[in-house]
Amino acid sequence: MSLPQAFVDPSSIAVVGATEDRAKWGYWLATGALAGADRRRVWLVNRRAAQVLGQSCRPTVGDLPGTPDLVVVCVPPEHVLPVVRDGLDNGCRAFLAITAGLGADEAELAALLRRAGARLIGPNSLGLFNAATELRLAWGNFTPGSLAVVSQSGQLGSEIAGLGARAGLGVSRFYSVGNQLDVGAADVLESLVTDERTTTVALYLESFADGARIITALEALRRAGKHALVLTTGASDASRRLARSHTGSMTSALDVVDAACRAAGALRVATPRELVETARVLDATAPPGGRRVAIISDSGGQGGIAADLAADRGLRAPVFTDRLQAGLRALLPAAAAVSNPVDLAGAGEADLQVYAQVVELVAASGEVDSIVLSGYLGCYGEDSPSLVDAESAVIDRLGHGHRTGAAGVPLIVHSMSAASPAVARLREHRVPVFDTVDAALGALGHVTRLGGQPRSAPATARTEAAATTTKRTDAAVPAPVRTDAAVPAPGYWAARTFLTALGVAMPEARRVTDAAGFAEACASLRPPLVLKAGWIEHKSEHRAVRTGLSPDSAAAVFREMYERLGPGEYVVEEQDTRPGVVELLIGARRDRDFGPTVTVGHGGVHAELWRDVSMELAPVDRRTAAGMLDRLRSRRLLDGWRGQPPVDVEALIDAIVAVSEAIAATTGVADIEVNPIRVGPAGALAVDALVVPRTAEVVPKAACETTGADGRRKSTEEQEISREHVH
Repeated sequence: MSLPQAFVDPSSIAVVGATEDRAKWGYWLATGALAGADRRRVWLVNRRAAQVLGQSCRPTVGDLPGTPDLVVVCVPPEHVLPVVRDGLDNGCRAFLAITAGLGADEAELAALLRRAGARLIGPNSLGLFNAATELRLAWGNFTPGSLAVVSQSGQLGSEIAGLGARAGLGVSRFYSVGNQLDVGAADVLESLVTDERTTTVALYLESFADGARIITALEALRRAGKHALVLTTGASDASRRLARSHTGSMTSALDVVDAACRAAGALRVATPRELVETARVLDATAPPGGRRVAIISDSGGQGGIAADLAADRGLRAPVFTDRLQAGLRALLPAAAAVSNPVDLAGAGEADLQVYAQVVELVAASGEVDSIVLSGYLGCYGEDSPSLVDAESAVIDRLGHGHRTGAAGVPLIVHSMSAASPAVARLREHRVPVFDTVDAALGALGHVTRLGGQPRSAPATARTEAAATTTKRTDAAVPAPVRTDAAVPAPGYWAARTFLTALGVAMPEARRVTDAAGFAEACASLRPPLVLKAGWIEHKSEHRAVRTGLSPDSAAAVFREMYERLGPGEYVVEEQDTRPGVVELLIGARRDRDFGPTVTVGHGGVHAELWRDVSMELAPVDRRTAAGMLDRLRSRRLLDGWRGQPPVDVEALIDAIVAVSEAIAATTGVADIEVNPIRVGPAGALAVDALVVPRTAEVVPKAACETTGADGRRKSTEEQEISREHVH
């Protein structure tokens, strides 16, 4: 459902709980509503006061002379339901509930609204603000601007707005969605797509229950030319979701949010200050077209620190060409460093115009995507009044180049002054200026990440019904095909069958249940061999797998394992002995909020130790799968390490895409894990796999009970899937 116009530009408002007490919410809501009285009708409601703020009051909504377009509810919790009933009886269909602590009444309130076809923001909302329509229904004051704030936490949203105001960045709209009993963040985000004043959206959420719709809204904002910055919680171990696969235990809630942001072309930041600093840059300039940054400083020390920070934030300071270095030498003293970073070596003090000359030369070179100017500029006139005019002239020159988009290269300034007239002048020119270099490089790093295009697969391709199969081609987006993937039965043999049907290569193998069948299988396979107890999930942990078996040793090993683990479905495989292989894992799981996801990482028995993984929403295309590999710390192993040959990365990408499509196509599957998949110069071979059906909420303890040689039933694995993971 879309956001009703009553929450954007209501024709009339009733504030229930209006008061003259400045320490109460009712005062701020009443004064805010009255500030827009020239645009709409405003009624104040108070049971015990005949007048508030010079305006006559009515005791109830039912006593009003008309039907309010929007009712603002700011009363004690026990009075909320009666106020809403009164409003509904009077024909009102939009409510803003500030009140918190409704408890069990929330369910009744939701049912009441649903029956009436009414909408509500809150409860536990800090309010809303719309600069374009003079709608101010919140605690505090807002500075108009271009940043829209949508926050589940009212106070945190207010902090973002306050930080923005102090940084010269105002608010276009503010929505505190509170408990999201009815109207949620997705409703508000959708309404911002066509809002002309909004250029950047700040989103804070603690839960993403409507994840797929939120992604779609963020994608729509991106297509409309607006940027979205996301703030959330979930970095701690306590926020990790449980899963049966190794892959699930190695990812966190933030991994999924980051994947969703990449899919939608949004960006997650860590703090409100980071968000505002990034929004300041976006308010002034377009994101750079790449990661190449020029660092220009009047101090070698500051330039070095800036270079280190740039690298830490994913930026690259390339060595300038001989031609550009020669041009810089013509402007600077012989002692100046000109390769990047550039050290002005006192040239700026001799002639302040050097700052602008160097910036202009580097911007026009085509060798960088952004420029950071760091150091003393901004302090000259503050410390030496005789230099005010000269410094202002330089800043005007820099500002003109910034406004005209000199060579399309954004300029970010770090000044040692926080609030000098020169710094204020830079801001007037809309040049992003920061008083610490880490803030400058942090904001630049974030906006550079936003400069890339969002994933090519649209959100509609990531629904539960999505299913595609991709052969190796140069196409970025796979072509849709049949969507009849079936849920495999439990056990390793069924997982093998499932994966090989997807095109994932696995070793030649046989399924056996007794000694005779085992002997027959061994005779038909090429040694060395691997023996696995197929019904046990994490086999290494339970001595349910043996490798390196010869025809002579295999029979004894099978006998020992059978006596220890009991009857069941065993699998005999040819062991992969190819040289130069790298072990990775591919995992896929179904996230409660965002749906299918796929993960790739460093694999094998030490996978959970290294926790080197990369996640995306599923399905992924080949380009996205390649990008997942590039984010791994272990990526260089694939290109050949210490004399090893490069491996077949294209075959690995095939497998990643296939598994991602399988989890998206097969709604009855909760988890898929291929660990390890051994990638060598001649291809990729999956040598163990797990497919978990999406059936029971909890897998009972002792799920892998077996019979020992003494006939006693004993447990070889006790593991649960959490309700949160399955659902």
